[in-house]
Amino acid sequence: MAEDKEKEEAKEKTVDASSGGETIVERWLERYIGNGIHIFLSVLAVLILIAAIITAYDTVVRDFPKLWQSATSEYLALQQIIENILLIAIAAELGILLLFHRTSAAIEVVIFIIARKMVTPGVTSLDLILCAAALSGLVVMRFYYLPGKPK
Repeated sequence: MAEDKEKEEAKEKTVDASSGGETIVERWLERYIGNGIHIFLSVLAVLILIAAIITAYDTVVRDFPKLWQSATSEYLALQQIIENILLIAIAAELGILLLFHRTSAAIEVVIFIIARKMVTPGVTSLDLILCAAALSGLVVMRFYYLPGKPK
């Protein structure tokens, strides 16, 4: 019984090249460093989501009333609101990406980035065509080529 236990411990400590077993160092790195990285990414995601919530509140309080004020252009106010909303969506999707590491979340972040680029005032017609092509390609890839049921 004791011999079996010693053999098992010796087997755990050595690396068998044919079986691809992991060393003690690899196990320690996976357990402790991996958990530390996950905690760091989770805290970072929470901070990004808090910043998105603060920005959403700021957009509602400061930018929405500009739509009804006669001193400013409604078009510019609406454009600023749309840009802020897309930036909030980018932050939320980035938080989801940091927490869950899904491919679909990464594609959704890029979709929101391209959509935000399309509503900026200085965009050229070539930029619009390229953004529309990239956006349609990403949407097709998201719904048809990624595993899982699209939302």
